[in-house]
Amino acid sequence: MNQITEQGSKNHPSSQAGNHILKWIGVLLLVYFLIAAVGIIGSGFKSATGENAEELFAFATNPFFGLIVGTLATALIQSSSTVTSIIVGLVAGGLPVATAIPMVMGANIGTTITNTIVSLGHIGDREEFKRAFAAATIHDFFNLIGVVIFLPLEIIFHPLERMGLFLAQGLVGGSSLSMEDFNLVKASTQPVISSFQRITHVLRAPLDGIALIIVGVVLIFLTIVLIGKLLKVLMVGRAKEILHTAISRGGPIAGIAAGTLITILVQSSSTTTSLMVPLAGSGVFELSQIYPFTLGANIGTCITALLAATAISGKEAVPALEIAMVHMLYNFSAVVVIYGIPFLYRLPLIGAQKLADVASKRKYLAFAYIVGVFFVIPAILLGFSRLNGNIGIRFDF
Repeated sequence: MNQITEQGSKNHPSSQAGNHILKWIGVLLLVYFLIAAVGIIGSGFKSATGENAEELFAFATNPFFGLIVGTLATALIQSSSTVTSIIVGLVAGGLPVATAIPMVMGANIGTTITNTIVSLGHIGDREEFKRAFAAATIHDFFNLIGVVIFLPLEIIFHPLERMGLFLAQGLVGGSSLSMEDFNLVKASTQPVISSFQRITHVLRAPLDGIALIIVGVVLIFLTIVLIGKLLKVLMVGRAKEILHTAISRGGPIAGIAAGTLITILVQSSSTTTSLMVPLAGSGVFELSQIYPFTLGANIGTCITALLAATAISGKEAVPALEIAMVHMLYNFSAVVVIYGIPFLYRLPLIGAQKLADVASKRKYLAFAYIVGVFFVIPAILLGFSRLNGNIGIRFDF
């Protein structure tokens, strides 16, 4: 019996290593299906709209409408990675980049709901809840300020769209150059895309395209959820070590870098920011120490959209990569501007502390804040925009 026990204990480490390898293989397979899903959405969107994609989205020429759509969709799905990946697929299918940019900004706002909900776990202790709620809502205030600064600039001068196009053309090789003949990612995912196209081909147009879009959206949602679960098992323990090391040994730059790295590792900004909330609630770290990680999480989450853009080839490759680059440029620029200017730097800290102070005294306001900011207000504004869509306001300069 002792020999069997000893033999089992010897095999245990190798068994763990085998499971570890299998999990990483699972992550790679899921990434493959994520990329394929983006291609499926692009194909479905083109099939459903034909050459009329711009006319179909004429209602969204109001950028505030796009912002609301991005916020509400991300709050409902609770994953900005999912929403931005879907947006990349839609752009590849013909959605104008200018229309997609406010949606990407809205996704930044909507994703903050997860860590705000996590903070409610500390509601039983007033001081803990105050610290946790401040750590959660500092992300809200930062992203709201980012939109207030950059959305008007984008409406008037289009700096993100222009820089995104410049970078995308440089990486792809110019808008006139097709990657179709040598894009290995496209070649590897095409069998999956073609299989779904054959299945939906039995439906009449445009139902076949709509069916492909639905399949792509569901596949993106499932793959990102499963990738998140696997990476949490594989990386969250290490992520916490990075978090502690960066705060104890590094300054703000190290904090931003750690937040970026952790988010890339776990493929979820919500996970990164949610890791901080209990640490803040328990008093291990102060709000000013948590702040840089929030900024890093915003930058790190851009990797999913960039990854999704690799699924696209041909003439659609440039706009798909362009919106992914816009996402990265927006989040990076927001960090540089807001964190780099002392007045702006303090605003998220002050806003989060004031709101947490009020919410800790009247806890029902915390629930009202979550429901109101992420669901009720966007839904009301969305309905108002739809009712007044016939006004035809445009923001083309």
